[in-house]
Amino acid sequence: MLRALYSSAAGMQAQQTNLDVISNNLANVSTTGFKKSKAEFQDLLYQTVRAPGADQGSGNQLPTGLQIGHGSRLAATAKIFTDGEMTQTGSQYDLAIQGDGFFEIQMPDGTKAYTRDGAFKTASDGRITTSDGLVVQGGFQPVPQGTTTFSVSPTGDVTTEGAGGKQTFKVQLTRFANPAGLLSIGRNLYRETSASGTAETGTPGENGYGELQQNYLEMSNVKVVEEMVNLIVAQRAYEVNSKAVQASDEMMQISNNLRRG
Repeated sequence: MLRALYSSAAGMQAQQTNLDVISNNLANVSTTGFKKSKAEFQDLLYQTVRAPGADQGSGNQLPTGLQIGHGSRLAATAKIFTDGEMTQTGSQYDLAIQGDGFFEIQMPDGTKAYTRDGAFKTASDGRITTSDGLVVQGGFQPVPQGTTTFSVSPTGDVTTEGAGGKQTFKVQLTRFANPAGLLSIGRNLYRETSASGTAETGTPGENGYGELQQNYLEMSNVKVVEEMVNLIVAQRAYEVNSKAVQASDEMMQISNNLRRG
């Protein structure tokens, strides 16, 4: 019965972490470019009393074995990179990626990060930045002072017009072989890892890269109804594991209260 206590406790701990993942998804339901996470579980080690196929003598083999598990554990929290819904903002510096790809961002220490959040701004020197003031790379050029029109085509052709005349340049997107392997660092940013693969740059709308949508932002891909269902499932799983702990405790109490007649 002690095994049942520890197995149930492991299940309760796994569901508590599952609840943390679901809560983070719900907390970011309005976060631009946010990608939801999914908890993935594994069963723990098994005590093998009799192995399947064991020889029973006279050429007889056990068709099934006798194995007792020790609960479950959280194996991974995988990011789901499905597209979120597009919402129109009317801001000419807002860009959404429809399909595969990330915007490249330069961090203060000179390293690179990547984001799906296209709520961009212009700094005092005309550079395109994130809401935190981080400079957007990938071919984005500073916007001249006096610019009245900032136009971005789906294929990344940028045209600026204003007092400084007309200027055109081309921007690119970045993608990874395994985006689920990216490291989330907060502020809607990801870092490249050995699991994600090396960053590959390309033209929007070509060779599988997503297209750019100006005046739009990509919202979170979290579906509230789906997360609420997951929340109920996690709660019930936690509850039934607690019932198993209670049942084991009661059985141990009965055995401890046995008296000789």
